[in-house]
Amino acid sequence: MIRINQLKLKIDQPEEALESKIRRALRLKSSSFRYEIVKKSIDARHKDNLMYVYSVDVSCPDTDEFKKVKELNDKNIMYTDPQKYAFPQAVYGRDKKIVIVGSGPAGLFCGLFLARAGYKPVIYERGAEVIERSRIVKAFWEGGGLDPDTNVQFGEGGAGTFSDGKLNTAVKEKSGRIRKVLETFAEFGAPREILYINKPHIGTDILEKVVYNIRREIESLGGKVEFNSRITEIDIKNGSVRAVRVNGKDEAYCDRLVLAIGHSARDTFLMLNEAGLIMEPKAFAVGMRVEHPQSLINSYAYGFPKSGRLPAADYKLTARAANGRGVYSFCMCPGGYVVNASSEAGHICVNGMSYSGRNGSNANSAIVATVTPEDFGKGGVLSGMEFQRKLESAAYRAGNGAVPIQLSEDFAAGRASLSLGKVTPQIKGSYGLCDLREIIPEFICESIIDGMKSFGKIIKGFDMPDAVFAGVESRTSSPVRIVRGDDLQSVSVKGVYPCGEGAGYAGGITSAAVDGIKTAEAVVSSL
Repeated sequence: MIRINQLKLKIDQPEEALESKIRRALRLKSSSFRYEIVKKSIDARHKDNLMYVYSVDVSCPDTDEFKKVKELNDKNIMYTDPQKYAFPQAVYGRDKKIVIVGSGPAGLFCGLFLARAGYKPVIYERGAEVIERSRIVKAFWEGGGLDPDTNVQFGEGGAGTFSDGKLNTAVKEKSGRIRKVLETFAEFGAPREILYINKPHIGTDILEKVVYNIRREIESLGGKVEFNSRITEIDIKNGSVRAVRVNGKDEAYCDRLVLAIGHSARDTFLMLNEAGLIMEPKAFAVGMRVEHPQSLINSYAYGFPKSGRLPAADYKLTARAANGRGVYSFCMCPGGYVVNASSEAGHICVNGMSYSGRNGSNANSAIVATVTPEDFGKGGVLSGMEFQRKLESAAYRAGNGAVPIQLSEDFAAGRASLSLGKVTPQIKGSYGLCDLREIIPEFICESIIDGMKSFGKIIKGFDMPDAVFAGVESRTSSPVRIVRGDDLQSVSVKGVYPCGEGAGYAGGITSAAVDGIKTAEAVVSSL
């Protein structure tokens, strides 16, 4: 296989023009070839000459590919042998009872790969199936009551279902699992372009269908998914898991228990702590969502406000505040919405969401600063969780039950906003003007104010006075880590496998799915 990098097309050229580019690059006249796009990105360094840049893998059946590459002597053309992921061969223990708690990316991928290996896992999900979940969440955003078990955080698909569906990850691994995750998403309904675009995303509308299709595949292979089923107790005997209790009454025996519980399962964290599982507090980040006109971000990236044939532009920003803390953008949603992502009565937290078209009027991202266990105060292993709850309770009071918002200029000045400016909020759920400085600790406020000034020097207008802040962004990652060993089992209870973002071993949809696959491998190995 031949890999060609740095093939460029103007943004208005059809992708079919790659074929002639490949033929010229390899000096092929009449020889046939096949090619696959492996990467596609935008070169926007020259605003008057925007280009798409491709890497492609080419197979030339009529040539000695290795010899061909040597003859061309071009640094952008090389021989490659792409590694294909292979799940370990499963031979033993197919009669063993495997329970998975949670149907987010970690739980679903763990269940899918186990089911495809011949096992029959049972997934317990505290929330509703995805279609009913979407109905319940929409009703909440339209003014209905909060369902503590089915909401933006809980239900089929996990918290990632109501997000931008970003699939890029900072995880580096050579096993091919990341590629396998993307291929699996495409297999179950995501667009195939996620296999090669630089920053792949799916969007909430498509994620719902993908999640549904994965679950149906698990069921067709003999696995089960039980909804509205919250794990309320773990039965441990002689240092090993024996069973779980569901909804406080039904007992389910298990030989292996995968805890893919998500970062917001606070009652489950409490239960696990009381059961004696060793956990530790971990750092996460806290701040607010900020909304700008998408046209502002497009102008920064492309030189013009309307994206046209190009995707809605994104950004990634980092700075060092005067107090020494890092402040950065997180989970940026081009053409997206801020959403009320609450999961507890009397508490408010927010997240960002985009549909697959990313065609909303505003861009939003979290602007956050890192907080560490030293910031939480003395409170034990769950002190970070209580820190989150304190902020979310204050946000609920400040917004009188709605999402509290404030203009950037007023936030910097420390005064409550009384009216909106040029930016009309795109928020799923009701919102109300307030002073966010009354909610968020001053060291975080100082960091964000300094960060906005720095970001305004990078993106002209980013520090515009009427950019809209919404609070509070407190669920950036899990506040705890459930400690596991090299075999991925809990160090305190045999047969228990902490997995994914909630257990402290992932930071997004793709990394959570990868950890789900790794956990499935570990379970099979243990059997």
